[in-house]
Amino acid sequence: MSDEEQCKITSEIFPFFDRDTSAKPLLDDKNVISKFRFSLPCSKVNGARKLEKDEDGDYILERGAPHGIIESTIVLAEHSVSTILKLVGLQIWRAALLLADFVIHSQDIFLDKNVLELGSGVGLTSIVAAIFASQVTCTDLDAENILNLLESNIKRNKNLLKGQIYVKGLNFFNLDWSSDLTKRVEESHVIIAADVIYDNDVTEAFVKTITKILSTGCKKTLFLGLEKRYVFTISDLDSVAPCFEHYKFCIERAQTQQPFSDWDVSEVPIDFPQYFNYERTRELVLFRISS
Repeated sequence: MSDEEQCKITSEIFPFFDRDTSAKPLLDDKNVISKFRFSLPCSKVNGARKLEKDEDGDYILERGAPHGIIESTIVLAEHSVSTILKLVGLQIWRAALLLADFVIHSQDIFLDKNVLELGSGVGLTSIVAAIFASQVTCTDLDAENILNLLESNIKRNKNLLKGQIYVKGLNFFNLDWSSDLTKRVEESHVIIAADVIYDNDVTEAFVKTITKILSTGCKKTLFLGLEKRYVFTISDLDSVAPCFEHYKFCIERAQTQQPFSDWDVSEVPIDFPQYFNYERTRELVLFRISS
């Protein structure tokens, strides 16, 4: 067994997933099917109270359904239990649930729009976006059955979808796009991505990719959900979040040049209601970049 095969990673929230043991994985017998329950509000929750924090700085969240709920529903997703680093998109991570919460809460932003997701993984956030958007294009690496898994999960949840949803290959390291992908990028209004920052080379390629996307076609807004992952290093003698810090460095460097210097980059408060069941920790962050 190679070192890479031995160094597998499991999402920190996997033990809390509600697994559907009656459903059978279609792409890999080692995969599992999980049920992600969420509450769908009848309209955007206006005037929701600002969430308070506990002594550790974590948000104090009501576990009951937010005001205005009309139904509770489920996204079914086939996903891996553990993967090597380069295939973490085959799992589901906390920032994807944060971003899905934001989509539900801020549905007016997505309503009848064309949405493009980068690094869609198993497709959970794209599926939620397709409840409101007129068209969603899911993108990820065309490798290791990722796109097939995306398509399979979309079919599992077709009863939820309002808009058309498409699956396309997109590699951050290759900016030479097909004419079809270029057209979809040009026509996209909203870009979403979650937990795509886990390797410095990938981060640099991601920033170059969003620079091209936000420069192509109509004006767009990107919403990026991330989780700061802290490690203790001897060099710093402290707990640091190196991948997140490198992301900030790449964004700040990009902002010194056009067209990025003309764009608005801001952090979005995450005190909106919680519709999915997960721990919304203080390490979760959400960014907005508007061209």
